[in-house]
Amino acid sequence: MLIKRPRGWEIPERLATPESVYLNRRQILAAGGFGLALSALPDPAAAETDPTADLYPAPRNSKYTIERPVTPEATNVNYNNFYEFGTHKNIAAAADALPIRPWEVKIDGLVEQEQTFAIDDLIRKMPLEERLYRHRCVEAWSMTVPWTGFALADLVKLAKPLGDAAYLRMETFMMPDVASGQKQIWYPWPYVEGVTMAEATNELAFIVTGAYGKPVAKSMGAPLRLHLPWKYGFKSIKSIVRFTFTDERPVSFWEDLGPEEYGFWANVNPEVPHPRWSQAMERDIATNESIPTKLFNGYAEYVAGLYTDLTDEPLYM
Repeated sequence: MLIKRPRGWEIPERLATPESVYLNRRQILAAGGFGLALSALPDPAAAETDPTADLYPAPRNSKYTIERPVTPEATNVNYNNFYEFGTHKNIAAAADALPIRPWEVKIDGLVEQEQTFAIDDLIRKMPLEERLYRHRCVEAWSMTVPWTGFALADLVKLAKPLGDAAYLRMETFMMPDVASGQKQIWYPWPYVEGVTMAEATNELAFIVTGAYGKPVAKSMGAPLRLHLPWKYGFKSIKSIVRFTFTDERPVSFWEDLGPEEYGFWANVNPEVPHPRWSQAMERDIATNESIPTKLFNGYAEYVAGLYTDLTDEPLYM
């Protein structure tokens, strides 16, 4: 019997939630059959107050697809790791207190000239598009998201880094009066992440400004977050305020806390277990289905070449 196994990028478009469906909250509930209350979804009136709301929905880039239906918006908005607002997943209500206007983004370090942008000015400078991406958490659960944003490579181009810049360090906000988790002094606040320049300029690396055809929800990292679909989710830093180009490898938040469990690279690999659990399978948070995890989360054809010379590095921790 012939069994066809599609490659990571060969995914039928018919499985993606149509734009006309996910833009309508009531249709999501009816089509998905989840019986969720409308109150579980973000109020569209909130999005209308965002100065960039007119930019959504952005055109979908059909190159980037997924192999299973888009996770319902209500599920994604209400199931997030965001330690600034708590150590559990249901942080949406707490995150709603985060003030995202005014919001400034600083670009500094090894660049031709340091720059600071008001968030709305930065977003309007960039060519926005929608991409359907997989998301794989190091905790062995997964979801799929219709992100809107722009390639991280476009921000690198805007920054004009100097030739000796080897890494991009990213940092989130510091507001302990709003984010109670930041009062916990045993965590190395603010949240920091980093990537190599090769990773930052890879076509998959994506700066998120929206999701589900509207500005991104606060619980998902508004107003500006990173998504690296081939890495474990903790690498995709939320609510970014600073991009620093540097010649020193950054030590990320979780790497600082537990370097034996959370490394710099954090590439998805089903054959390399976390020290405390297997990574061979993952749980789809929408269906609770257990599905096999793919190397680089199914994006190997885009990124495997970035790591061919790093034989002595723990690439999958």
